[in-house]
Amino acid sequence: MSKPVVAVLGLGAMGHAFAANLLKNDFVVQGWNRTKARGEDLLDHGLQLADSAQQAVQGADVVLTMLSDGETTEQVLHDVSETLKSGATVCQMGTIGVEKTDALIGYFAAQRSDVTFIDAPVSGTKAPAENAQILVIASGDQSKAQAAEQVFAAISKGTRWLGEAGASSRMKLVVNSWLIGMVQSLAESTRLAEQFGFTPDDLWQVIEGGPLAAPYAKAKLGMMASEDFTPQMHLIWALKDARLALEAAEGQTSLPALANIVNVWQDAVDAGFGQQDLAVIHQYLKK
Repeated sequence: MSKPVVAVLGLGAMGHAFAANLLKNDFVVQGWNRTKARGEDLLDHGLQLADSAQQAVQGADVVLTMLSDGETTEQVLHDVSETLKSGATVCQMGTIGVEKTDALIGYFAAQRSDVTFIDAPVSGTKAPAENAQILVIASGDQSKAQAAEQVFAAISKGTRWLGEAGASSRMKLVVNSWLIGMVQSLAESTRLAEQFGFTPDDLWQVIEGGPLAAPYAKAKLGMMASEDFTPQMHLIWALKDARLALEAAEGQTSLPALANIVNVWQDAVDAGFGQQDLAVIHQYLKK
């Protein structure tokens, strides 16, 4: 099977990793980013860097979107809709919440029924993405997604299909709610440990080898110990995801702990911590 031509819209940390891994696997990749410099380091590797999103999707068999938020994603996909190749597959891979995902599903069904829309956020952050070790959480018509699955195989360790389009964005909010709660709990537990004279390393040594020893927890404790919060997932984007989960749950499910975290993390963002890794909440709690 010949490899599809891929357009990557959004060349931030995750989209850049997607494009780089596709180029390593000999795909033709057409990229676009609002700040064009984000993709210039991939030009020597074969990236065709477009001046507009419309130019990037021309002739593309598969379009990946990894943009900052739902409003931006919706605007860009509306803008390129008429340019999309008939039979193309659009894979929306950012965390944009339930409302915007469902709106895009309805939009493509009504305006471009000849285009397959796949809801495909990912589990994983910057370093796993760079090493093609993320998990794609996909939903939509899998029978029409052969080209997309070739792309997913090049950028991930696997794909988990969840049924009808929209299911994946819902699951992504579940996963990120758990992740956000864990990081807040780690930060608070580590602050308590430090009050008692223990280090983050001491805490890890106690839980290591047991059921609480999640690799993600180890990585975040390492950041807290070193106070190196080089972002894998920016605090400001984690806060965005927490708000999306609260919006999706509103009126149906009570999430009081997550609501409290949103208030604390908003204060941390307002205090200037937003562009660092979400583990920086440990540093904020020292204030």
